[in-house]
Amino acid sequence: MSTPEINQVLAQMRVLRAQAAGVEPSEQAPRTDFGELLQRSIAAVNETQQTAGALRTAFERGDDGIDLAQVMIAAQKSSVSFQAMVEVRNKLVEAYKDVKSMPV
Repeated sequence: MSTPEINQVLAQMRVLRAQAAGVEPSEQAPRTDFGELLQRSIAAVNETQQTAGALRTAFERGDDGIDLAQVMIAAQKSSVSFQAMVEVRNKLVEAYKDVKSMPV
């Protein structure tokens, strides 16, 4: 989960806590449309892949301060984030097909 998503979840939790206490919240949780959230997620996956690629290239060149463990961790983060994005895409396609096949 990226930092903007975490901040959004925290803001929603604060609003819910204030509502449970019977106090009107001073600020509403920020509304984010789904398309924007999806674009940010794709950008975060791309950034992770770019970082892993840059570390891999730096390690192959023999740059100082880049060790194999750092490169492998970045590569695994990149792989896991890409696999998660593919699963989200698959679920979205499946949901679209379900909605499309519903009778009107």
